[in-house]
Amino acid sequence: MPELAQRCLREDIGARDREVFVALFLDAQHRVLAATELFRSTLTQIRVYRREVVKSPPRANAAAVIFTHPSGVAQPSQADELLTRQLLVEVKLLDHFIVAGTQALSFAGRGLL
Repeated sequence: MPELAQRCLREDIGARDREVFVALFLDAQHRVLAATELFRSTLTQIRVYRREVVKSPPRANAAAVIFTHPSGVAQPSQADELLTRQLLVEVKLLDHFIVAGTQALSFAGRGLL
């Protein structure tokens, strides 16, 4: 699953010219129900609001979620790690990917979840 998700995300998220924060909503068998762009950056920053993220999985009837966003480098910043901890919601968080061009970093793969 992580390799397939990373490949798909690199092709889509990694090619964008602006930073976006995307949630992939999955059912109990981890099949993708929806991919939703939750937030889009300004010229200098992206703001992710926990209260909005928490509302999204129930609306999608999701049992699990994967978060992703592009970055200049495929390494988690302290802000990325803090955000991931804050976004642990009532559905199972499977992963959080940071996509940088042709590279992608998996929080689950790094043992950060």
